[in-house]
Amino acid sequence: MLRRIKGWARAIRRDVHALSLAARDPRTPWYAKAFALAIAAYALSPIDLIPDFIPVLGYLDEVILLPPAILLAIRLVPPEVMAEHRAAALKAEGRPVSRAGAAVIVALWLLAGAALIWWLWPRIAR
Repeated sequence: MLRRIKGWARAIRRDVHALSLAARDPRTPWYAKAFALAIAAYALSPIDLIPDFIPVLGYLDEVILLPPAILLAIRLVPPEVMAEHRAAALKAEGRPVSRAGAAVIVALWLLAGAALIWWLWPRIAR
């Protein structure tokens, strides 16, 4: 069973890499490009929206939210384009890193922190 889970995880990693390639392909419609790029950036980002150290909730996005989003992005990309980029991702088999995705997540966390400080400051300053 562990081997099956590892195979599934590798397939998802390849599909995410293929989505990042398909997002740059001119044959991919603009809405599929936008969604595929966003999903690939988030999936490949070393930083999560919900940090993994938070019990249960930390893995919620990877286990429950991310797989359906990846499947939807794959369906939006034309099948022949996706097949071509899956083959390219299979050849690469390296671990791609998305600095843009990391930057977006860091910006969201900084924005949330700034909003929290802005909200708490009048209550603390008294």
